[in-house]
Amino acid sequence: MNLYLRLILTLLRAWRLARRGAALHPGDTLERRFRVWPGDLDINGHMNNGRYLTLIDLMLVEYFVRSGFARAMLQAGWRPMSGGAVITYRKGLMPWQRYRLRFGLAAADGHWNFMRFEFLREDGTLCAAGYMKGAAVSRQGLVPNAESWARVGQPFVQQPLPEAVQHWLAAEAAVMRAAVPS
Repeated sequence: MNLYLRLILTLLRAWRLARRGAALHPGDTLERRFRVWPGDLDINGHMNNGRYLTLIDLMLVEYFVRSGFARAMLQAGWRPMSGGAVITYRKGLMPWQRYRLRFGLAAADGHWNFMRFEFLREDGTLCAAGYMKGAAVSRQGLVPNAESWARVGQPFVQQPLPEAVQHWLAAEAAVMRAAVPS
């Protein structure tokens, strides 16, 4: 299915659900059912690894809209920014196969929100899992979570980072230290 069509459908669904009072709050888990379409496939005949990250972006859009964060960002002149993702693939998703994508806030620090995601076959088999981090950005830089959460009427409580996220951040720092300056 065309990615722009998926984005439009995601936005319409999120706005409709938000208006019906199906708002999301920090800690809520969002779950959606999808199908592997021919445009999602790679040369090996299963879902392309990049498509997983694209679908995670769609879940983030729905999460932002339904939590009220998208409206707050627009009103404040902020932009959403992804700061990275770590994903592990275990089982392939095949053409036309249905699957579920679970997505929710796992933890937050001073600026970053860490979202956990899992791709599951209909029978519950875990196909891929990981974390992504995102933040709000203003012209001055990253917006503190205390400020962005207050805009949506939520008290910010810094949460301990899961062990996997701590290891990911350490690896990320090592990768950046090893980068050759241009």
